[in-house]
Amino acid sequence: MKLSQFNYPLTPDHIAKYPAKYRDESRLLVLHKKSGEIEHKTFKDLLEYCSIDDVFIFNNTKVFPARLNGNKEKTGAEIEVFLLRELNSEQKLWDVLVDPARKIRIGNKLYFGDNDNLVAEVIDNTTSRGRTLRFLFDGTHDEFKATLFKLGEMPVPKWIRSKAESIDNERYQTIYAEHEGAVAVPAAGLHFSRELLKRMEIMGVNSTSIILHMGLGHFRTVDVEDLSKHKMDSEQVIITEESANLINNTKASGKKVFAVGVTVLRAIETSVTTHGQLKPYNGWTNKFIFPPYSFSIPDALISNFQLPQSTMLMSVAAFGGFDTVMRAYNLALKEGYKFGTYGDAMLII
Repeated sequence: MKLSQFNYPLTPDHIAKYPAKYRDESRLLVLHKKSGEIEHKTFKDLLEYCSIDDVFIFNNTKVFPARLNGNKEKTGAEIEVFLLRELNSEQKLWDVLVDPARKIRIGNKLYFGDNDNLVAEVIDNTTSRGRTLRFLFDGTHDEFKATLFKLGEMPVPKWIRSKAESIDNERYQTIYAEHEGAVAVPAAGLHFSRELLKRMEIMGVNSTSIILHMGLGHFRTVDVEDLSKHKMDSEQVIITEESANLINNTKASGKKVFAVGVTVLRAIETSVTTHGQLKPYNGWTNKFIFPPYSFSIPDALISNFQLPQSTMLMSVAAFGGFDTVMRAYNLALKEGYKFGTYGDAMLII
């Protein structure tokens, strides 16, 4: 498949700037992938499509406040630092992106906070925008992380809003987020409320969690027309033996497996045996799923409406069928569904 096939006419008006008032009251487009039938529902109607002993797989990664605003030494130039991941906790080394990158050189110092109470030194240039920073901080690692995250803001994509707001501290995070490490939220999970999870539990619907720490690779522009030549960034994945056993037993009993989000799809398809069994896994994945692709584990997928030409749209199309999914997307545009991280949801079943 070609990159240009995944384009569609999305305008800024179609992108949700803020989340729905209540998590589980966003709209839900239900796509039946075999028949092509489409239904228009509310997200809390999701339970109409599952039954006792089905299993939902959640990604319980936790987003941290990854965007920092600092100033360059001497000149005072404003520099945005986007934290990607901690490389060495003892030396306080972080892999980051800087903007504008052209102003930053090895040896430069950056100052953060009103009283310059946090200082970092650039020690390596890794890419045109990427840098390695060493933070200079006297105190324990816990004190350092607390200071770092207090100064940071939630990394809401700038195509949603230019700056994070107070609402994002709660809503740019799933209610079941537990393991810190993501710089983007697994958006399909944003629609689950505590009430909805409780109703699932009462119904006898099972759930389990995996971890995939989302990086910026999901949002990186695909710049090759031939998708087979695109390379995904690696992201950390953890699937426990307990989760793998529950999912395998669900499959064996003929019950449905629901993947909550493209990140879950990617994680579970990374660690599959030749016999279609999910294996425990603790490592990294750079798996890129695009059509055509034969899935081993999930029976249903919950996803937000993804941006044009994004790798996430390609994964959704691989699951639901390219023609079927693109037809549903065009209908969603006409019906006024909201797209993007804070937008409405889609169930493919």
